[in-house]
Amino acid sequence: MRFAPIPCAVGLLCCVLVLCSVPLGTSFPVQDEGKPGITFLEEVGRLRVGFNWRNLTCPVCKVLFTILDVALLSDVNEERVARAVGEACIRLHLAEERVCRQITELFRDDFIRALQQSLLWPSEACALLVGRSCGRFDIYAPWNVTLPRIPKPPVTPPSPPKPGAPQSRVLFLTDIHWDQEYAVGSSADCKDPLCCRNESGSPSWNQRAAGFWGSYSKCDLPLRTVENMLENAARTGPWDWVYWTGDIPAHNIWSQTRKQQLSELTVITRLIQRHLGNLKVYPAIGNHESTPVNSFPPPFVHGNRSSRWLYDTMAEEWAPWLPEQALKTLRHGGFYTVEVQPGLRVVSLNMNFCARENYWLMVNSTDPANQLQWLIHILQASEEKGERVHIIGHIPPGLCLSSWSWNYYHIINRYEGTITGQFFGHTHMDEFQMFYDEATMTRAVGVAFIAPSITTYVNLNPGYRVYLVDGNYKGSSRFVLDHETYILNLTEANRQPEGGFSSLLPTTSQHDDRVFQQFWYLRHKGHVSEPCIDACKTTVVCFLRSGRYDELEQCDLLEFGGDMVSAVRKTLC
Repeated sequence: MRFAPIPCAVGLLCCVLVLCSVPLGTSFPVQDEGKPGITFLEEVGRLRVGFNWRNLTCPVCKVLFTILDVALLSDVNEERVARAVGEACIRLHLAEERVCRQITELFRDDFIRALQQSLLWPSEACALLVGRSCGRFDIYAPWNVTLPRIPKPPVTPPSPPKPGAPQSRVLFLTDIHWDQEYAVGSSADCKDPLCCRNESGSPSWNQRAAGFWGSYSKCDLPLRTVENMLENAARTGPWDWVYWTGDIPAHNIWSQTRKQQLSELTVITRLIQRHLGNLKVYPAIGNHESTPVNSFPPPFVHGNRSSRWLYDTMAEEWAPWLPEQALKTLRHGGFYTVEVQPGLRVVSLNMNFCARENYWLMVNSTDPANQLQWLIHILQASEEKGERVHIIGHIPPGLCLSSWSWNYYHIINRYEGTITGQFFGHTHMDEFQMFYDEATMTRAVGVAFIAPSITTYVNLNPGYRVYLVDGNYKGSSRFVLDHETYILNLTEANRQPEGGFSSLLPTTSQHDDRVFQQFWYLRHKGHVSEPCIDACKTTVVCFLRSGRYDELEQCDLLEFGGDMVSAVRKTLC
């Protein structure tokens, strides 16, 4: 079995960018807290964790949080509150009873502690969960980082490297989601949020069964597929270095333990070391590395509730790849910087400090861990030394909390001459997000590449990414010149578990809609279950332009008269 390459190619990427060439506006838009936004519920729905959050209405939410506020005045009520939340989960049909009870037990201590410390009013909590029509969440009020007063250097438009100039080949891995309980022949269409497992049962006559290498369903991967992917990647080399942006564990988020998370971190790290040899690997932390999922307390939270249990193990396992100073900031907040080669630096960000789902940010969401201010310090030093910088992280910046995303956009604009690559994962799709100059919002200043997942979750082929980067020579731009995505065609692979399959090599078309449909096919790694036309097409193009969270609303105002957000919810969730 082997993974087959799908060439980007740069020509196709440029054609898709042409589709996005209509300016969003003529000036830098002002944040407006009064506009409808995509809520926590839509983000959870987009990730398809399997809970029917939309059954939670505004009145029910406010009653629930009013009861919680009163009950949590006393620690002795925590047990009663947990039971009540579990019952609410069951009665509102948010998930199956077993899953409701297990996830309530897993989340209750950390969530209740964060809720107690946040002093959140019911209207604020429900604004976060249900939407701004249910209240306001001033706890996420706008805030600004401090940029140095040193003037921005003149912008030099990038130029292609000379023919024959050296290139670097960079392997990019993201969203492995290894499921230890994957079971061949089990039901791929179970009622739980994750299927193809020992507990999923046997498929009925009208259900799919879990395949040998994986399944087109809400299923993650067996270890054999992860190892086969690494074997294939090793053969496809040589590589100059590797970026790896997290999400190791499976989506069984209701039944995970710290011991299990650390075991899976260790197994996958050592598997990468074994198959890729002495290559330098630069990891970033995904939102699934912790348990409960998305739970990443900022460094001001100490003791057993802190993330030290996770960061310390990461530092131990990643020590062969990272120098001591990088391990120090990794232990502090899950981020670091390293010189990759003379003239090129990588910054690995902990994007969980920008995530709407990280409920610890209810306590304080203003630049958690001082990470963005630290990033500015690194970029300013690199600018002064003439270094180029690549940024890696898990969650794309356009999906972050509004103020975090807004400040990150400022930073990309200020240091556009220094930042020559941004690399993310998380969505499981092959896509990107654009950044534009703040003065006119018409000149592109950067692109965040979003690589597809190794896991099949949901309804995808496994895949990994290869970036071709301007190489190691004096004056190199260090820009991405091209990229390829290697995929495993599950349909063919599962027919012959020990066999191979043919490459998927789509041809390029210059007709706009045909180019977009080809992009749609590549976005899903060659397995598309639904067509994308009309509002879906416009929504996806808008997403590709949205390096900042609020830009979906800007598209809405300028082109759709209020229907855009609805289209986004239907298409992306």
